[in-house]
Amino acid sequence: MKFPPSLVLLALLGPAVVFARLSPAQIAQLPAPAARPIDFARDIQPIFEASCVQCHARGKSKGAFSLETRRDFLEGGDAGAPAVAGRGAESHVVELISGLNPESVMPKKGKQLTRDQVAVFRAWIDQGMPWPDTITFFKHEPANLRPRELAAIALPAASAARFANPLDRLIDAYFAKNQIAWPQSVDDRTFARRAWLDTIGVLPVPAELDAFLADRAPDKRAKLVSRLLADPQRYAEHWLTFWNDLLRNDYRGPGYTDGGRKAITAWVYTALARNLPYDQFVRQLINPGAEAEGFANGILWRGAVNASMVPPMQAAQGIAQVFLGVNLKCASCHDSFINEYTLNDSYGLASIYATGPLEIAECDKPTGHTAKVKFLYAELGDIDGRAAPATRKQQLAEIITGRQNGRLPRTIVNRLWQRFIGYGLVEPVDEMDKPAWSPEVIDWLAEDLVAHRHDLKHTMARILTSRAYQLPAVNLRETEERYVFRGPAVRRLSAEQFSDALHTLAGLPYARADGKLNRHAALSPAAAALPLQPKWIWGDASGATKCAPATYVFKRTVTLPAAPTDGRFVIAADDNYTIRINGKAGGNSGRRNSTNADWLDVKALLRAGANEIEITVANMPPDDGRLASFNTDARPDPDSPAGLLLYAYVRTGDTVADFVSDKNWSTTELVPPSNDRFGKPVVKPPVEVGAATELGGLDLAPWKFGQSFLDLAAADRDRLSVQRASLVNADPLMTALGRPNREQVITVRQTTATTLQALELTNGATLAKLLKQGAEKIAAAGAVDTDALVAGIFVQSVSRPPTAAEQRLALQVVGSPARAEGVEDLLWAVTMLPEFQLIR
Repeated sequence: MKFPPSLVLLALLGPAVVFARLSPAQIAQLPAPAARPIDFARDIQPIFEASCVQCHARGKSKGAFSLETRRDFLEGGDAGAPAVAGRGAESHVVELISGLNPESVMPKKGKQLTRDQVAVFRAWIDQGMPWPDTITFFKHEPANLRPRELAAIALPAASAARFANPLDRLIDAYFAKNQIAWPQSVDDRTFARRAWLDTIGVLPVPAELDAFLADRAPDKRAKLVSRLLADPQRYAEHWLTFWNDLLRNDYRGPGYTDGGRKAITAWVYTALARNLPYDQFVRQLINPGAEAEGFANGILWRGAVNASMVPPMQAAQGIAQVFLGVNLKCASCHDSFINEYTLNDSYGLASIYATGPLEIAECDKPTGHTAKVKFLYAELGDIDGRAAPATRKQQLAEIITGRQNGRLPRTIVNRLWQRFIGYGLVEPVDEMDKPAWSPEVIDWLAEDLVAHRHDLKHTMARILTSRAYQLPAVNLRETEERYVFRGPAVRRLSAEQFSDALHTLAGLPYARADGKLNRHAALSPAAAALPLQPKWIWGDASGATKCAPATYVFKRTVTLPAAPTDGRFVIAADDNYTIRINGKAGGNSGRRNSTNADWLDVKALLRAGANEIEITVANMPPDDGRLASFNTDARPDPDSPAGLLLYAYVRTGDTVADFVSDKNWSTTELVPPSNDRFGKPVVKPPVEVGAATELGGLDLAPWKFGQSFLDLAAADRDRLSVQRASLVNADPLMTALGRPNREQVITVRQTTATTLQALELTNGATLAKLLKQGAEKIAAAGAVDTDALVAGIFVQSVSRPPTAAEQRLALQVVGSPARAEGVEDLLWAVTMLPEFQLIR
């Protein structure tokens, strides 16, 4: 049976049912049809994409209705009574989407259509429901659903003389199409504050801000962006927050205390500080060494877990979401309801990380079918299912970072645009199958990134120096269905930015609860002074591959000509270590697996003359109890790599007395006790092995430390002091302001205010204590000029001097001389200003 065209919209929005027509009274409550010509691609297609295709396109046809093609759409499905083209108010689809009949509302899941959208649908039906034949909704049919290879984007020639930044030429064409005039750019103060916070995450330093404002050079904004991006430490400290969210990396939480989760902070920090090219960054996370493996390894949850959360599936979900903008969580239990990906797709990708065949489970029920190892997009390349896991990971890394995969650069430039502008070129940013509001901009940025050797700082500079970025901030409506770019959105400071701003304003350092240094702040320029190259060592030559559980004691006598003026160890061990120097404890890893390098101050333990150094390293058996609930294919081999890597940085005045792990260490094996025939333990004597066996250098697999190990060895204590919120555990204030626990991939934090945030910002103990201590410190400094004190607080916090009225009121609050209570009140007032809390 054939139905008139408008009837099919009924099936489009839900399963086939029979509806009554709207009464005249109900029709009177409908929004009037939109008073303009309706363009299908502009007005109707986005609503289809958001509310309809999940059930009625791309291989799915609920109610026997499909809208993959115009012909399918016109044929309809099992829907009831017809709707008539040209009579929108009487169509059943309008009844459904209007919500006037509470028992018949479509779509049943997700956001209901707005009155504006209903008006558009009504007008579309009245105008005959035009739909270009070129628009279809096949599975994988739209080009954006495939990982298209990049191609050069032609820039508009007419605007070349007016815009130095190619991005602005594309935005100019977009503005012309949407009849938008270019607004005036923001002033220098606003731009500077925006740029400081977006590049390195902190408020402008007042003296540096004054110098920028006084500069009369026409390119001073571009120079400022370049200078900020060239600061490796502050850049790394800021962007560590971004990548910690994406890579599920933190400092405490499930798994960190019992070996079920591994932090990758050192690797991420070093990669950022060196500006590691993005393709290499991704490659080293997909096929990782020891310092980067925590992301792909995921979290070994205790107890029984759903089949969709075993480590190989976590790897598939994380890699697809972070690097490809693909959500596989739904498709990890069953064929997805929200996109076109299937259970086989997810298990195929997960199998790359499994140590053996992976059985498919549908909704946590085993199916008896074994997953076929494959990548999501077969046209990009094959994964050899018969190869070892290490080879499969390498093949996957090559495919994802290959030139043919345009999805990788498009996804990251979209994330950067969203971070700086407040709204992605594709939204949501984890649904890269959706069309971009400007395909030209996202394609040009992606191509430009690849053309400049995957340099993310280059892409950041492109965006930050564009006129588009320098436009006045606009309030982005959360309910806006059809986004039109008019300028950056007003954004809130992140939890870390807010905390850093408070600590800077209060003049207080961060105090780490564990008392440890920020060992990640070591930067490569200092490493050139180190004279030695350490070697991985073990008791036999099998250490770098597979060796049985064993414990070795490595000993060496080091003679110093005088008491040391500096002494520090940088050490890594697989699995753990304990150090004794001259018979005294020198530190230990304190955890099962210590393949992250540690920085230890040992100066007080060293002395003039002979020094006895003893390091015990254990290669532990796997914790079978932790893995008992998992698929046996995910269990580790009982034999595992083992080794010790050490750089000892020792100075006696101007004399260099460094030493490293190498063959000059003697080795003794500790033999575990056994029981005699009566069940009593029998202690066995240690076995002298001889000289340590050198396994390889800093780049030795599977650890692959490389230069970062020497960077850390060359860093002194001052450089490693903790200065930023990104390097400490979340406190109650940061938690309330949206810092996640990072047990899941977080690509965009919540932007709307919550009741918890309001309570924490008005009555929270963390904020109150910080402002009280800051006020006491400021008041104790005894500033004679209270006017200067007030002005300084304003410039430091909101990057401008106070107005005359603000200065007068602040002086009354602070008092003269300044009272701690008055300064505290002023700090409260300033930090509660929207001007302080927002990026505009």
